Amino acid sequence: MSNSNFYKALKELTDEKNLPLPVLIGAIEDALVVAYKKNFDPEQDVIVMLDQETGDFKVISRCTVVADEAFDDADKQYTLEEALEINPEAKIGDIIEEDVTPPTFGRVAAQTARQIVAQKLKEAERNVICKEFQSRVGEVMSGKVQRIERGTVHVEFMKAEAILPPKEQIPGEFFRTNDRIKCYIQEVRSTPKGPQIILSRACANFVEELFTQAVPEIMDKIVQIKGISREPGYRVKLAVFSKDNKVDPVGACVGLKGSRIRGIVDELNGEKVDIIRYSDSLVDFVSNALSPAKIQETTILDNGKAALVIVHPSQLSLAIGKEGQNVKLASKLTGVKIDIKTEEELKEQVVSPSSEKL
Repeated sequence: MSNSNFYKALKELTDEKNLPLPVLIGAIEDALVVAYKKNFDPEQDVIVMLDQETGDFKVISRCTVVADEAFDDADKQYTLEEALEINPEAKIGDIIEEDVTPPTFGRVAAQTARQIVAQKLKEAERNVICKEFQSRVGEVMSGKVQRIERGTVHVEFMKAEAILPPKEQIPGEFFRTNDRIKCYIQEVRSTPKGPQIILSRACANFVEELFTQAVPEIMDKIVQIKGISREPGYRVKLAVFSKDNKVDPVGACVGLKGSRIRGIVDELNGEKVDIIRYSDSLVDFVSNALSPAKIQETTILDNGKAALVIVHPSQLSLAIGKEGQNVKLASKLTGVKIDIKTEEELKEQVVSPSSEKL
């Protein structure tokens, strides 16, 4: 039976939903099997075959050829005698297929399958979206704020909707509907209602990806990001390195007159960004990590697990940072427990035990 109009609508759906044609064909065939069983024979084993060229479809029954003593289901089995009437070469175990398409099936299919087809198409579209975004986990993408519910920001990416939970937002930032924002694709979960895309702007990876996008030398692997530590909304430290002596890794990240880092700081709503020069020397790396403070002396202790850092009294508060933020991020970046003291404090610490004995 001809269904050219039906097939034309199918091709339109292919363009509209941006789904592979085989996926849609499979969805239609599954839906028509359900329609046939609902309206004609629920017990019969059938498949529906849709001709992609003409739009014609047939309902094909499938019956297994069994020995007489094993015959117990007329809907799904043929005796060998029955099978030989259809196919003279049939033998036990074969599958006999027959065209059992009812004359009225076209009308029934149009009435019954519509809802099922829509459901299948929706599921297929969700699967495509899920695969698309699973391949984008770890990337930063730009989306549009669709709505905000109880602190959770719903962001629209193309035909998908993602969520930016409160804990993944930068403290103090504020969004309005239709704002364009950049987010890090953190996770994609498959749920019965479709893919759930989890975004983040608070993770350290978000900053790392912003630098990767903004700095061609990082994209080209001339400059490497060796480590990153972050306190969202307050400060981030990024350790960079270049094997090419002609390339200054810090300068590459900062850009001419601060052009590159300025855009990143703006995206982070003014969050302080420290670009640290990485060094294989742990003494130098720890000293650099405490930037912008100037360090007098660094001693590595406990087989590289700890460090004693001496600073001038004028640099002490800067080295420690507000609520210990600077030293905490430096410690996290280097993997070293850092103890900061002035020379006076160190002398008092040495003298103190003998004083107690007096």
